[in-house]
Amino acid sequence: MLTKYPNGLVLQSSFLVREGYSYVLQQHYRKSGLLKLIGKGAMLRSNDHHLLLGALASLQQQSNHSVHIGGRTALSLWGQAHYLQINMQSVSLFKAPKNDLPKWFLSNPWDGKFEVFNVSLFDDKSAGYKDYESNGLTLKISSSARALMECLSQCPDRFSLMEGYEVMENLLSLRPAAVQTLLEQCKSIKVKRLFLYFSEKVGHRWVEDLDTSKVGLGRGVRRLVPNGRYAPKYELMLPEELA
Repeated sequence: MLTKYPNGLVLQSSFLVREGYSYVLQQHYRKSGLLKLIGKGAMLRSNDHHLLLGALASLQQQSNHSVHIGGRTALSLWGQAHYLQINMQSVSLFKAPKNDLPKWFLSNPWDGKFEVFNVSLFDDKSAGYKDYESNGLTLKISSSARALMECLSQCPDRFSLMEGYEVMENLLSLRPAAVQTLLEQCKSIKVKRLFLYFSEKVGHRWVEDLDTSKVGLGRGVRRLVPNGRYAPKYELMLPEELA
């Protein structure tokens, strides 16, 4: 057990049972000081630190929880955020609204603060993830395209339209097939229109391989600023500098 799992990985009791460590044996390990209890059904090895990535990896791999790093944090981890604000003091986490986080995750002093956004943005909840590795820990986080869509879902209140455009400028090498899938799965008309508008305005080559006829874009104007200019193709009311 001391060497089998990455440092900082939270070990859930039910997972350890599946791995061959009975509840009785786990209790023995706690009494002997090998494991320390950090909440109901969750433990760390005694010398491990409270790593947020270790907790997230545990939730994803041991209890199939959909919570993941996304938005601006994921963009920064992939090196594609316009404003490089990544630090483990403020991590953007996304999850489905009804997928509650366990108490042990919410109550422990992890090595960084986080903010949880309850968002149901895609019909296929598994679309648009990539593996991210750090110090032996592997977890799924949003790909660049999914992360930008998560950011655009927060426009214009929590994420500026100009920053969305500037992030799009950096996304030179997206795979058209992956983008196509996300656009078809995305449930937000605003997000799909903004993503397509920004990608066409930037002039990325991969846009030419998208089939927008398969992307439901709805009807009616989306007014994202009070006194903007109208972009007719995608029926968006945008700031002067973006129209």
